[in-house]
Amino acid sequence: MPRLGMLTPSSNTVLEPVTYDMLTNDRATTAHFARFKVTEIGLDATALGQFDSAPILAAAELLSHAKCDVIAWNGTSASWLGFDRDESLVREIERATGVRAATCVLGYRELFRRLGVRRVGLVTPYTDDVQARIASNWSAAGFACLAERHLGISDNFSFATIDEARIEQMLRAVAAEGCDAIAIVCTNMKGARVAARMESILGVPILDSVAVTLWAALQRVEADTAPYRSWGRLFDA
Repeated sequence: MPRLGMLTPSSNTVLEPVTYDMLTNDRATTAHFARFKVTEIGLDATALGQFDSAPILAAAELLSHAKCDVIAWNGTSASWLGFDRDESLVREIERATGVRAATCVLGYRELFRRLGVRRVGLVTPYTDDVQARIASNWSAAGFACLAERHLGISDNFSFATIDEARIEQMLRAVAAEGCDAIAIVCTNMKGARVAARMESILGVPILDSVAVTLWAALQRVEADTAPYRSWGRLFDA
């Protein structure tokens, strides 16, 4: 019975219920959540300081008390801070808790490699500067973000108010410009159901951040992903 620990931004209202929904067909696996303070997304010192390792490691320690088999960072900060930030975080969590660790953004990178993705359609709720930083980081890693849509929002709680119809419009727009896969980058945006529904319509894999984090956590405990296949092609990767 794998226990999946999830490190959660404090103002996030999407990832917990969506994760529970995805677990419906897997009665052997449970998810458990610990929060730390995240209220805004930006590149100023205050916003970036939310992702210092100390509060994240404190939340990870609390999850280790529940004997979780893996502790996953269910957030996308390394997409603008750099892949190396999550590589370091994984090492720190594992050293501090003795528990295997995973992250959403490292999950994206692994999925892009497995799926042979070189051109990413980038869909986010973020501001211009954050979007540009993500595109730069991912392009430097070999995943060109040539098609993108974003909404210019910085308040983390507000991301959850974006409706599925708006997300679908953004997906259609980036697909029309051409890409190998679409990444919905934000764990507080209601993209998982839209992604699963739109993959067959648009003809490309659509990787939602909450689904990617779950996939990455399951990979770390070598769990069967077959019960999750209705949530997208990533669970076949």
